[in-house]
Amino acid sequence: MRSTTTARRLRTPAVLLATAALVLGLSGCDGYHATSPSAARSNAKATAEPAAFAQGANGPVDCRKAKCVALTFDAGPSVHTPELLGILKKYHVHATFFTLGKNHVRKHPEMIKDMAAQGHELETLTWSHQILTKISKDEVRKEITEGRDAVYKVTGVRPTLLRPPQGRTSDGVTKVVKSLGMSEVVWSADGADYKTTDSALIEKRVLDKTKRDGIILLHDWVDKTNRGYNGTIAAVPGIISTLQARGYTFVTVAQLLAPGKPVPGKVYK
Repeated sequence: MRSTTTARRLRTPAVLLATAALVLGLSGCDGYHATSPSAARSNAKATAEPAAFAQGANGPVDCRKAKCVALTFDAGPSVHTPELLGILKKYHVHATFFTLGKNHVRKHPEMIKDMAAQGHELETLTWSHQILTKISKDEVRKEITEGRDAVYKVTGVRPTLLRPPQGRTSDGVTKVVKSLGMSEVVWSADGADYKTTDSALIEKRVLDKTKRDGIILLHDWVDKTNRGYNGTIAAVPGIISTLQARGYTFVTVAQLLAPGKPVPGKVYK
C-alpha cells in the first residue's frame, strides 16, 4: 500500500490534469485523425538509403520487416534523466524525448547535450505544457515555437515533432503545427505512470498494451522535492528487457516511420 505522503504527491494539480485528460485526448474528442507508422512507411518509396533506418547491432533496421517499437518520454529532462540515460545505454536503446522548454531544457542544457550526444531524439512538448486546445491560435504558436527553439539553442537541431500536452489536439491546433512545418505524435501504449508509483504495475501496463509499431508513453520528470513520476525509472529495465526478449527492436519515432518521413500537419499514433 502506498504511504499517505506518496499519495499526496500524486495529487498535484499537474498530475490530476493529466489523469483527467489522457483518455479524452486519445479518444480524438478534440477532433483529429491519426496516421499509423505502417501507413507512413507505406507512403514512402520502395527503396531507401541505409542511413534512413535505425542502426542495430547487425546493420540497418527496416521496420517494414522488423518488429519495431518506439520508447518515448515526456516532460523532462529532470533530476532523474541521468539515471534513465544510463539504463538506455546499458540496453543499447535510443529513445525519443519530448521536452519542456521553460523549467526543463532551459534549466538543464548540459543534460540536453548529453542526450543528443548519446543518439536520442530530442523533440518538444511545448514551452510550458499549456493545453493547446484551450488557448488561442497565437498562444498555440508561441508555446510550440518557444519549446522548439529552446532545444535548438542547445543542440543546433530544430525539433520537427510535437507531442501535444496530455495528447490533446484538434484540427485548429494541427493547422498551426502544419504551418510551422511540424508533425504531432501521440501514443498507442502507456504505463499510466501519472496514476501510480508502483513500478511493477507501470511495467505490466506497458507490456500488456505494446504491439508492433507501438509508441510507448512514459515520463522522466521529478523535481528536487521528489514530486512527479516516481515509479517510472525502475520500470524501464523490465519493459526493455521483456520486449527485447519478445523480439522487439527499439527505435526512435522518426526511425519508426522510415523510410517515410514525418509529414507536416499529420498526427502519428
